[in-house]
Amino acid sequence: MSSQIIPEANYLMRMADGTIKQVNPFTHTEVWTVPGRGNRPLGVMSANPAPLDPAQHDAHCSFCARRYLETPPEKARLIATGQGVATLRQLPAANLFDTVAQFRRIPNLFEIVSFDYWQKNFDYRMPEHLAAHQRSYLAAEAGRRHVLQVVEQRLRATGLTEDECRLLSVDERLQLSNAFFGGGHEVIVARRHFTDGATHDDQLASSGTLTPDEHDRYMSFTVEALREVYANNRYVRYVAVFQNWLKQAGASFDHLHKQLVAIDERGVQNELALLRVRDNPNIYNEAAVNFAGYRNLVVAENDHAVAFAGFGHRYPTLEIFSKSEHSQPWDHSAAELRGISDLVHACHAAAGPGIPCNEEWHYKPPDVALPMPWRILIKWRVSMAAGFEGGTRIYVNTIDPEALRDRVVPRLFELKNEGQIAAMKIAFECACTPNCLRYNPAVRK
Repeated sequence: MSSQIIPEANYLMRMADGTIKQVNPFTHTEVWTVPGRGNRPLGVMSANPAPLDPAQHDAHCSFCARRYLETPPEKARLIATGQGVATLRQLPAANLFDTVAQFRRIPNLFEIVSFDYWQKNFDYRMPEHLAAHQRSYLAAEAGRRHVLQVVEQRLRATGLTEDECRLLSVDERLQLSNAFFGGGHEVIVARRHFTDGATHDDQLASSGTLTPDEHDRYMSFTVEALREVYANNRYVRYVAVFQNWLKQAGASFDHLHKQLVAIDERGVQNELALLRVRDNPNIYNEAAVNFAGYRNLVVAENDHAVAFAGFGHRYPTLEIFSKSEHSQPWDHSAAELRGISDLVHACHAAAGPGIPCNEEWHYKPPDVALPMPWRILIKWRVSMAAGFEGGTRIYVNTIDPEALRDRVVPRLFELKNEGQIAAMKIAFECACTPNCLRYNPAVRK
C-alpha cells in the first residue's frame, strides 16, 4: 500500500472535451465521467406499480411485524410509549407479539463471519450474560420451538433435505443456535416495509421516508448495538456498519435495515486511511471537507456535521462528516449524533426510495491511536462496472460531483420548505469554514 500523496490538482479535473477525471486522495481510486453517459434515468421503481394486498399487511417479508418468528431470537427492540420510546431487551418468544417494534436488533441468519470462526480461531467463549440469555430462551417451550424452527430454516437454506435435517439430534441442532446469542453479525430492522397508508408496491419505506426523529432513533439504536458488539467479543478489531438499500445494492429484502459485522482485522480501507493520516494528520479537513468547500460541493451543514458531493468514488457518493472531536460513534453526545443523523436522513430523502444505494460507516478502529473523524458515505448504485474498469482500474462514474450536487440541492430545499427534513443550511447558505472537523487536536478552537 503506497503512502504517495496525491496532488490536490488531481482530485477533480475537467478536460477540454468535458470529461471529468477524479482521484480519491484516500484510496487513490481513479474515476472518469464521460460526457453523455450520465443522461440516464435513475431509480428502479416500476412504471406500473401493483396494488398491495391488504391481507399481506405487515407480512411482506421475513423482516415484517407479523413474521417475527422467521428471524433468530431478538437481542433488543425499540418501542413507542406514551412518554416517547423505550428499549426492551432479550424478549422471550412468548412475548414477541405483545408490542410492535419500531426497530429490532436481531442476529443475521446467514453470518458473514460466523460464531464458529471466533470459536475455532480464537477460542472465543460466549460471555456469561449472553449464555444466560440463551439458557433462559431455550428453557421456555415457545423459545425452544422458535430456535429449532429457525435452525431448520438455516439448514435447509444450505441445501440439506428434510430427512438430512432430522438425522441431527435436537442437541446438535440447539448447538447451532450459539450463533444467535453470541455471534457478531447483527441486523437493525425498521418497522415498515411500505410507508404507512401505502396502496401500491412502489411505496417502499426507506431511510428518507422516516421522520428526522425516527431516523435519529434508528441511528442511536445502531450505535448502541455497535458498542455492545465490541464489548461482547474482545477479539473484534473492527465492526463494519452498512446499509444495503434495494436488491440492486445487495439487499436480501427491500425492507429497511442496517447490518453490523464484526471482523478480526481493521480492513484494507482503514489501513489505507491510516497511511494517509500518519503522513498528514489534518488530511480529512484538507483533502475532504476543505476541498469540497473550495469547489462548491458542500450540499448541507449544521452545527455538528457537513455533507458534500464526494469525488474519486466508483459510484455517485454523498459524504457526511461529523465535526465532533470524538472519533467513534459511541463517544458522540446526543446532539452530535442527532446532527450527523439529520444530514444522513436528508441525503437519503433527497435521493428518494427508488435509487439503490449503500450506506457505509467509517470511524477510528478501537486499537488505533490516531484521531480520525466518523464519516458516512451514501453511494448510489446506478451503474455497473464492466470490462473497461476491470482492464484499466479506471472506473466510469456516470454522475460527476457537480452534477450530483445539482441533483441533490434543489430537492433538499424542497424537503426543507415542506418540513420533511430537519433545519439545516443548504449549499450557498453553508459557512464552509476551513478545518471545521475537530477530530484533529491541532485545529480545535
